[in-house]
Amino acid sequence: MTYNGSLLVVDDDRHICEAMADYLRSLGHRTETAMTCRDAISRIKEYNFDAVVCDVNLPDADGFQVLEWVVANKPETSVILLTGYGTIESAVESIRIGAFDYLTKPVIDDELNLAIQRALSQKRIVEENKKLKKQLDQKFGISNIIGRDYKMAKMFDLIESVADTRTTVLILGENGTGKTITARALHQLSSRREKPFVEVACGALTDTLLESELFGHVAGSFTGATHDKIGKFLQADGGTLFLDEIGTASPSLQVKLLRVLQDREFEAVGGNKTHKVDVRLVLATNENLEERVRRGEFRQDLFYRINVISVTQPPLRERIGDIPLLVQHYVRHINEQTGKQVEGFDDQSMQLMQRYQWPGNVRELVNVVERAIVLAKDRVITANDLPESFRRDLQEPRYNGQRIGAGNLKSALVNPERQIIVDALEGNGWNRQETARMLGINRTTLYKKMKKFQIEYETHAQLT
Repeated sequence: MTYNGSLLVVDDDRHICEAMADYLRSLGHRTETAMTCRDAISRIKEYNFDAVVCDVNLPDADGFQVLEWVVANKPETSVILLTGYGTIESAVESIRIGAFDYLTKPVIDDELNLAIQRALSQKRIVEENKKLKKQLDQKFGISNIIGRDYKMAKMFDLIESVADTRTTVLILGENGTGKTITARALHQLSSRREKPFVEVACGALTDTLLESELFGHVAGSFTGATHDKIGKFLQADGGTLFLDEIGTASPSLQVKLLRVLQDREFEAVGGNKTHKVDVRLVLATNENLEERVRRGEFRQDLFYRINVISVTQPPLRERIGDIPLLVQHYVRHINEQTGKQVEGFDDQSMQLMQRYQWPGNVRELVNVVERAIVLAKDRVITANDLPESFRRDLQEPRYNGQRIGAGNLKSALVNPERQIIVDALEGNGWNRQETARMLGINRTTLYKKMKKFQIEYETHAQLT
């Protein structure tokens, strides 16, 4: 494939300089010329050339000075050095400093063209890799986890602290809270990001199939095993293996997992060859593993091995202050997918969204937003665009399962007033303005009640 680029030709021989520039222009390249080191550097400062073709002998300095300046200041620009008396030593030195190529004069047109095409091709590969990495960071990085709630902030801090380590991480949380997204963010923030991220849903497979899926098998090890199979542990070598629903693992599988965690080695099903792997393990569960350990359903030694660092994904009902952020994000995302131009949700529909209990968490919210956008006849979503289960509570709003009579605090005084205020503050990420609005009181009244009940964010955060 032929690429066109922006080039600078540097040579103190005007005839040679113009001849090379004319040839390169004839190939479709945007080409400028310079005859001194100072002029070349000045041009490169002003414009981002794809490549510089530079003679080593220049009147005010040598081409190595141009090369060194470009490497230090414009590393994305390739430099091809030219000399009339090429030696192996100077060629090696130029490549060591950072030259892309080194050609001997008189330069053959095809040789020059080939060197430039290689330089442009490499530049495009680098740019594509940067673009892909940026897309991966956007899709799987921590910025893809949306939330300003203080519980989410604590989770972000923990993720960033442990991401670039080999430490095993256990992600706890209800279904739909985004445990897979968190696992991917851990991988993307680590030095393993260039290596595989392999995910296994443990609950979706039988014991036999899951063992084969994780460790692989050799032909003839069981009925239907007609050929050798590489397992997920080997596929994830050097990278991250994410085991979702780890609480469903059978006792025999738990023994094998314990060995891998301790010794980083295993055998395939039916095989006797020991494989060693370098895998960072991230696990997730929506079950109470400590309770399963007490009941004898989960090995205590394995639990201690996987519970080195635990990250808790708070359910959506405990961070309702994040709902507007999440809705805004998914409205934009679903608009792009569907070609719709929905602007957002009106105040009443948003209030209903914040009063809802969200048993399916963020996954359910995405479905509700998508449904509303697809069915909406106007550019603003109203309460009528939401499912019936949301509109049912329109006259009797709830907060954390408690009826609080149209959001008025006084009507809920049969419940412990302090706990209602704490719950409301937590649900709104300790935003006093939003909390006061939800409770139907003004902000001054909220401050007085917080003082009366000794409710302080710092104290509460330490307790949690």
